[in-house]
Amino acid sequence: MAPIATSREEFDEIPTVVGIFSAFGLVFTVSLFAWICCQRKSSKSNKTPPYKFVHVLKGVDIYPENLNSKKKFGGDDKNDVKNKPAVPKNSLHLDLEKRDLNGNFPKTNLKVGSPSDPENVTPKLLLEGEKEAVSPDSLKSSTSLTSEEKQEKLGTLFFSLEYNFEKKAFVVNIKEARGLPAMDEQSMTSDPYIKMTILPEKKHKVKTRVLRKTLDPAFDETFTFYGIPYTQIQELALHFTILSFDRFSRDDIIGEVLIPLSGFELSDGKMLMNREIIKRNVRKSSGRGELLISLCYQSTTNTLTVVVLKARHLPKSDVSGLSDPYVKVNLYHAKKRISKKKTHVKKCTPNAVFNELFVFDIPCEGLEEISVEFLVLDSERGSRNEVIGRLVLGATAEGTGGEHWKEICDFPRRQIAKWHMLCDG
Repeated sequence: MAPIATSREEFDEIPTVVGIFSAFGLVFTVSLFAWICCQRKSSKSNKTPPYKFVHVLKGVDIYPENLNSKKKFGGDDKNDVKNKPAVPKNSLHLDLEKRDLNGNFPKTNLKVGSPSDPENVTPKLLLEGEKEAVSPDSLKSSTSLTSEEKQEKLGTLFFSLEYNFEKKAFVVNIKEARGLPAMDEQSMTSDPYIKMTILPEKKHKVKTRVLRKTLDPAFDETFTFYGIPYTQIQELALHFTILSFDRFSRDDIIGEVLIPLSGFELSDGKMLMNREIIKRNVRKSSGRGELLISLCYQSTTNTLTVVVLKARHLPKSDVSGLSDPYVKVNLYHAKKRISKKKTHVKKCTPNAVFNELFVFDIPCEGLEEISVEFLVLDSERGSRNEVIGRLVLGATAEGTGGEHWKEICDFPRRQIAKWHMLCDG
């Protein structure tokens, strides 16, 4: 019986050993997990914070993670300047990591008179040596000329033209614009974009994306127009309109570029071109045109009948001279718009015939606090429509607008028609 007793004691010791080993294993696992977590936390703290991927322009990846530690922190900048070799003034040095969100290089303003900048010292010495040779009158004239030239210059547009014979497609690539004027007086910058139209038919209208806060936008956008035969290219013209986006009002027009395609041979391949941007050519001397309106006030039903009959002598909306006019009619009560209507678009005419009737319900008795606004607009597909002219009829309106309104109040139930001059919108 003694051997049996010893085996029982051995069986009683096995759970104790297993428990000891499992306890040691659990402690080891917990300590290993805690060590791994500490290592990950320390590695994360040494890394730069996560950045958002911005964009890829012209094959350059804009990743802030690619910056060196010396460029991220300005502590060693002064020591690095001494070790850097001197760069010649005329050499082109581009730091791809200093591009802004639009892919452009920021303009650095040099401080005048700072002795640390070698580029500022040499021109100063040259000017002192040439003071005797240059008269003050010539300096005044040169400065006045340069200031006038700067005011007239609106920048340069760079683009390329190509014809794909296999696909029978006309390809236009809008590359960039340089030296645009600042349309925002507060930030002294612009939010440019470009609208392009193929004349004279104006069937093809496209526009680029808006690039924020830049005077040298790099668009690099390609537009392909299918179904245009090569023999027709010579009869076409390209009209570029350069604008600055405005979130709270109408977009500002910077200028335009007109390119007649007659004489261009696109059979040899892609053509790189650049043109100076000029002011938009709008004919203002002939006025904004005229509008023929007929009104009738029904006092019994308290309704106002408005008939938009004709428009004539509308000004040119662009260089093609062809407008697509239509009329918006807004009814106001106590300076608050309560109803609106609009006519159909008349294609390619400065003398449009509408003959469209609208009936408005008047919310009060009488027409003392009622006024009607007419807006003649040029229909632009894919963009904001431009206002050609404006007309207001009401009790407080001046000129023919007030006279017409007085007549319909004095003679209700009578249809009275009059021509009115349009004013600026």
